[in-house]
Amino acid sequence: MVFSSLLFLFRFLPCVMILYFITPSCMKNTWKNLVLFFASLVFYAWGEPVYIVLMLFSTVVDYINGGLAGFFINRDRKKAAGIFVFLSVLINLSLLCVFKYTGFITGVWNDVTGMDIKVKELALPIGISFYTFQTMSYTIDVYRKDARAEKNIINFGAYVAMFPQLIAGPIVRFKDISVLLRERKSTIEKLSYGTLRFVAGLGKKVILANQAGEIFKTVTAYSEKELTTVSAWFGILMFALQIYFDFSGYSDMAIGLMSVFGFTIPENFNYPYLAKSITEFWRRWHISLGTWFKEYVYIPLGGSKEGMVRTFSNIFIVWFLTGLWHGASWNFIAWGMYFCFFLVAEKLGLLKILNKLPAFLRHIYALIIIYFGWLLFAWEDIAHHRNFVSAMAGRAGAGFVNTDTMYLIVSNVVLFIFLVIGSTRLPVKAGTWICNKNEILSNLLKTVFVIVVFLISVAYLVNGTYNPFLYFRF
Repeated sequence: MVFSSLLFLFRFLPCVMILYFITPSCMKNTWKNLVLFFASLVFYAWGEPVYIVLMLFSTVVDYINGGLAGFFINRDRKKAAGIFVFLSVLINLSLLCVFKYTGFITGVWNDVTGMDIKVKELALPIGISFYTFQTMSYTIDVYRKDARAEKNIINFGAYVAMFPQLIAGPIVRFKDISVLLRERKSTIEKLSYGTLRFVAGLGKKVILANQAGEIFKTVTAYSEKELTTVSAWFGILMFALQIYFDFSGYSDMAIGLMSVFGFTIPENFNYPYLAKSITEFWRRWHISLGTWFKEYVYIPLGGSKEGMVRTFSNIFIVWFLTGLWHGASWNFIAWGMYFCFFLVAEKLGLLKILNKLPAFLRHIYALIIIYFGWLLFAWEDIAHHRNFVSAMAGRAGAGFVNTDTMYLIVSNVVLFIFLVIGSTRLPVKAGTWICNKNEILSNLLKTVFVIVVFLISVAYLVNGTYNPFLYFRF
């Protein structure tokens, strides 16, 4: 089940909301958390009922390990507490490796040794990369005394399985919402904001991302003889816009739904295509993942306090793992190493040089690097990379441009303009300026926006023009 589906919008979500809001807020929200926990299990089990056992197993394992780590850390027995943190990390990473990386590791081993070991292909549990990181952060936070061990397993289960952000983030650390699990309140303001944010995300996904994705799909369906240089460049541009609106749209919907249920969770995007360096881009893109790797990998390894060589080694490790986290394929590792190179270069002095340049030149530099990064990210099959790189270099089978390419671009120019403007602050600035003029007008415009965007999105979904979120496969 996905947010951008009629089943979720008109059946699942209304039923959950009715049940949630008629449930009393007694026992420090335990009953409301039980509703969310049960609803989340139904949501997750809808497409993959067998893997609900895996999620329940992770919940119980980390509840026990976190509780024992908390028990010993409160008695200043760090070594004993560390054993349970180690067990939590080991079990979580083992599950992730078995389901996500077994085939990749076996393939590499076969290539290196010449052996032909066969392994059974396992379906990747949706969202495992996200909720695995969340549960690991819980035991680590308890060990660090950044959060108290959760004694109520229903509260902890609700945290692990929380359906609004279960599948594709943001990655919510336990310490960010531990208090809210027990003491939150749903208010009209939170409900209003959450609805607005959810519908905005739905529009990003259905109206913008899906249409950009159709263009990219059209271009990638071209044979080598049909692909032109211009269509190859335009196709990757559409993919860059699709993945932003797809992923940020999901994050908006997750933040909105969490607000409806009384939670406040961290932002995951901050207009990344406005960045003027690669360092800045990664402070704006998938913020929760960057924060997780910084706090639980980079800093524990020594960060930038152990000398230049150690710093660059730590950056390499983080970006190798970042690439691998996105998928068990060499193209994702190459994508991680690609950005690692530019981050190290900026740290070595490139950033100082860039800061002396005009802002628009720094922006162009960042966009070019990001653009070619998506070329690495788009396909696991190296043949597609080769075809597109060749076409982009001017060796396209259909030449530089043809009538089909021009028709594709001209017929989608309005969509392209909306995508470009939507990736900037202009819509939010315009909306804020108008809303600040008059409160009644502000409420009216917000209501109209929600209704119009929701109806257009539903119309697209009725016509069958929807596809799963790109980050579901990670």
